[in-house]
Amino acid sequence: MIPTLRTFMAGISVAALLAGSAAAFETRARAAFVLDQSTGTVLLAKNADEALPPASMSKLMTLYMAFEAIKENRLSLDERLPVSQHAMSYGGSTMFLDTTDRVRVDDLLRGIIVLSGNDACAVIAEALSPDGTERGFADLMTRRAQQMGMTSSTFKNSNGWPADGHLMSMRDLTLLASHLIRDFPEFYPIFAEQKFEFDGRAPQNSSNRNPLLGLGIGADGLKTGHTSEAGYGLVGSAQQNGRRIIFSMTGLDSTRARAEESESVVNWAFRQFAEKQITTAGKPIATAQVWNGAADSVGLVTTEDVRLLLPTLTGAPLDAEVVYTGPLQAPIAKGAQLAELIIRPEGLPEHRVQLVAEHAVARGGFVNRMLTVSKALIARVNASSEAPAPATEETM
Repeated sequence: MIPTLRTFMAGISVAALLAGSAAAFETRARAAFVLDQSTGTVLLAKNADEALPPASMSKLMTLYMAFEAIKENRLSLDERLPVSQHAMSYGGSTMFLDTTDRVRVDDLLRGIIVLSGNDACAVIAEALSPDGTERGFADLMTRRAQQMGMTSSTFKNSNGWPADGHLMSMRDLTLLASHLIRDFPEFYPIFAEQKFEFDGRAPQNSSNRNPLLGLGIGADGLKTGHTSEAGYGLVGSAQQNGRRIIFSMTGLDSTRARAEESESVVNWAFRQFAEKQITTAGKPIATAQVWNGAADSVGLVTTEDVRLLLPTLTGAPLDAEVVYTGPLQAPIAKGAQLAELIIRPEGLPEHRVQLVAEHAVARGGFVNRMLTVSKALIARVNASSEAPAPATEETM
């Protein structure tokens, strides 16, 4: 007789690591999202899924689609694009383009990244639009964003100019930034450029507004944004010692607040958390009971090393458990998926890792099976004999 299957939870101190509770970052931003890209760990989420006016930070979507078009040979860096009356009509941050210009795509990209050129965005948009209009390109942006998992993003133009319904969430912006960094490493270095002088025509608009560049903290992107409705925002990224963090924030009340808050969040993310190895591939984490096998247990291992981001402060042992439904029925193949390791760092999302059989366990012979059944019956009898006698009703 096989015992009733049930879930076993083995509490363990993984690799004898200690984890502390990192101090939460109290941001002044209306909404913010901070991601450790190396491990995929969310470090901070404040109103992260609220769809808000993104201002110029939405230019990142125009850039992504431009990079994609270049990669697919639908656009080339040396190609010269005409400037329409509509593109020239944009105010705010511009390259000061006019309808007599034909501008290289390479210059337009730098005009968007470094100078935040509204007109440059419109030129790119009209070139890539299915109907030649910026609105047509905005619709294309929305559909592409949805395909990429940015479910809180809707675009009405290419540059973030205030428009009803032009919205993005901080989570979406961070996801977009991560895609830009990973999908287009050949273009990403442009985001770290601090100056771009286009044709000498706009000396008052030749510097990158990203306040983190040049601070020596590993910052290398991505885009600022500001309108009266959105406030001041930034999609930023920095890399230190092989770790990269990406963040988005919005709703700050000044350029100074944006600079202070963004520098603080970078320092917090790198100082309060560190990547540590939790398990080694092939090294047993725990053992699982086996029913009717040549062995009565099997080791549980990971297929690869597991590294997690943890608070740097030491404290209580890392909370972790192994969960499986058992006893497991033999035979068991080596590498068969049997259990799950659940790790719960304090103040961070839990992390789940699949565990597999360390070695094969053959089905036991007749004697092994009889011994297994005997042990189960004896355990059941002992459990029954140790149970308290039922209470009797006393007549008064």
